Amino acid sequence: MPQTTKRPTITGLYAITDPSLLNGDRLLTACEQALRGGARILQYRDKTASPKERLTRGKALRALCLHYGALFIINDDITLAAETGADGVHLGQSDGGIQEARQQLGSQAIIGITCHGSTALADQAAKQGADYVAFGRFFPSHTKPHALPAALQVLQHPLSIPKVAIGGVSHDNAPHLVRAGASALAVIHALFASNDIETSARHFATLFPED
Repeated sequence: MPQTTKRPTITGLYAITDPSLLNGDRLLTACEQALRGGARILQYRDKTASPKERLTRGKALRALCLHYGALFIINDDITLAAETGADGVHLGQSDGGIQEARQQLGSQAIIGITCHGSTALADQAAKQGADYVAFGRFFPSHTKPHALPAALQVLQHPLSIPKVAIGGVSHDNAPHLVRAGASALAVIHALFASNDIETSARHFATLFPED
């Protein structure tokens, strides 16, 4: 009987980088602290660096994730995901389709889709073969202060794929998101603006039992 490869699980702390918080050499240092603290997924998000810088940094982050056994995701850029050997890509509603990502990255790639507060978009993404959807923002966000708010109830929407909560996630509100149905918590500011990134990551990670 042919064997099938088990799909990676999208769960736990999903750390997302922000160039305004992680300048220069701080990027790798901070990300390693987050991974040591228990981040299970790391997304490289940087819309300001040059293509060469993004490739160099992406490859370095990929190596870090391999060392710590975490998944590595590239934000928006399918080509960069392929070039860095990332586990997958996260796409917005205008960043190219799931089919294009599958063609470039292969059948085992992890493809996440931003669905804001729309269960209809989430249903569509699941039907098209996405591996997870991201709902949010749920709370005021430092990264995207003008993003439309999402209702907590969308996390209770029945889906066959994991639901990631994003947008203003903090230590105080994270338990509410998990109880509402979030499979993972995407965190930027509450993690990478912390004075102790590793401890902050560990605090989020404890909300998810070990496998």
